[in-house]
Amino acid sequence: MTTAQKVTAFIENSGEWKEEMISLRKLFNSTELAEDLKWGVPIYTINNKNVVGMVGFKNHLGIWFHQGVFLKDPKHILVNAQKGKTKALRQVRIEKGDTIDEETILAYTLEAIENCKAGKEVKSEIKKIITPSLLKKALKEDAEFNATFKRLTPGKQREYAEYITTAKQEKTKLKRIEKIVPMVKNGLGLNDKYKNG
Repeated sequence: MTTAQKVTAFIENSGEWKEEMISLRKLFNSTELAEDLKWGVPIYTINNKNVVGMVGFKNHLGIWFHQGVFLKDPKHILVNAQKGKTKALRQVRIEKGDTIDEETILAYTLEAIENCKAGKEVKSEIKKIITPSLLKKALKEDAEFNATFKRLTPGKQREYAEYITTAKQEKTKLKRIEKIVPMVKNGLGLNDKYKNG
């Protein structure tokens, strides 16, 4: 299945936001952006850099500008979904019954493209992985577990380390380690089952 077919299938199954997504897709595809599917949702890129994406939620349709922090936002429509956490991403929220102002969305998209070409980007911080002692012990005791864990991306390693750390009791930590060993040996991340595409 091609990327275009995957995006079409995604939109066809997007329920109440289908019509809005069809309009937005047409708008994004009228620019020089390339259409892709990442994290199971349509993302539009230039030079392999994420520029804008869209996804429907229960109460709103989100249009994400990946480096939206650099947009001028003359209409004051951009929101930071997680203040204090999200540094670069900004979104426009379309609620049921709202009309999408395609002229404004296109203008923001074109500005986002120019910003991307100009190299405007908030670099994500690389967080140090703090491996809990029980996980270190399990890794030391099982060579295959250790080798496959080291081959995981830093993000996946961090997810596993945090999963073990967040358990309050030692027996829960041990149960969690027991649960993740086969996942790690299969090269899976903790949250891979929630990530499509």
